Parts: sequence; C-alpha cells; structure tokens
Amino acid sequence: MVGVPIIWVLGGPGCGKGTQCAKIVEKYGFVHLSSGDLLREEVASGSPKGQELAAIMKEGKLVSNDDVLGLLEKAIRERLNGAKGFLIDGYPREKDQGVAFEKKIAPADLVLFFDCADATLVSRVMARAAASTEKRADDNEETIKTRIATFRSNTNAILSQYTDKTLTINAERGVDEIFNDVTCALDCLIQKKATVVASA
Repeated sequence: MVGVPIIWVLGGPGCGKGTQCAKIVEKYGFVHLSSGDLLREEVASGSPKGQELAAIMKEGKLVSNDDVLGLLEKAIRERLNGAKGFLIDGYPREKDQGVAFEKKIAPADLVLFFDCADATLVSRVMARAAASTEKRADDNEETIKTRIATFRSNTNAILSQYTDKTLTINAERGVDEIFNDVTCALDCLIQKKATVVASA
C-alpha cells in the first residue's frame, strides 16, 4: 500500500508533459519519475544492461516491461518515505504494463493524457533537438515518427482500459492554460485520496 496518489502521465514525445510534471512537483511536492530518464540513467551508467537498452532505444523500439517496471519499483521504494505523491511519466506504454504496474506496485489513481497532433509533436521534438547541446540518439525525425506511431497504437488501448481514471488534456495550448486543468484535477484527487486514507 503506497498510501499517496499515483498518477500516470501519458503523452507523445514533445507533448510538454515534462514541463507540466515540473510544475506539479513545484506546487504539490510530488516525486516525478520518468521511465525515460530512469532508462537513460541506466544507459549512462555503462552497465551491460545499459548497453543492451541503448541499442533498443536507438532503433526507436520499446524496452521490455520487466526492465522498466524493475527500475520504477526500485525508484518508488527508495523515495516512498515522506513522498506526497508520485508522477509516473511515460508509463505505461502498453496495456499489459498498466496491469503489471497495478499488480506489482499499486493501483493508479489518475491517468493524465496530454493530447497533441502528430505534426506538433514532430516539430517540437525537432526544435528541442536542434537547440540542445546534449544530443540524444533517439532525436532524429525518422526515429521520432516511429516513436509517435508506436505511441499512438499502444495509447488507445491503455486509455480504453482506464476510461474511469483518465483525464484527456488539450496540450496544443499554452503552458499555464494547460496547468489550470491539471491543478483542478489534482486538487480534487488529493482531497478524495485524503478522505479515503483517513477513513481506512
């Protein structure tokens, strides 16, 4: 039993979910865990597992769920003491991953889906790559389009499985306008969660 809100944050590459997660951390003090960051940290470590993951990511393919779930479980366990909530960024990426997460770790309380047109995602990621001094192996147009196609095919199945927990947010708008919607959802969730925990 985690006892604090767990929120899955979904959206295609370049949808702005990283920015929104940073604002949530600042306002609510949640722990932000990005499956992508956890994977990149493992790759940067130079471990045999990191080298194996690097090859998969460079091709724009998805890393196995066992690997990602193991990294997430370890990160949550290490940060559980004093945590006000967890933002699980970029996970689940497949329907079965959601089931595995809820079975192994805890049920999600809310799914935030930041929705953007494919063309917007491509242009944002390409602009980010051009401006960045740190070149990521998966930031080229062909790989980005593969990632978006993979993301789309899997996300519909995930969202249909969690319709009662999902809030779809139009991410084509400005950062503050989007965050107003996020704040409304989180304020409601935190109040509801506190009531449930208190009555347990």
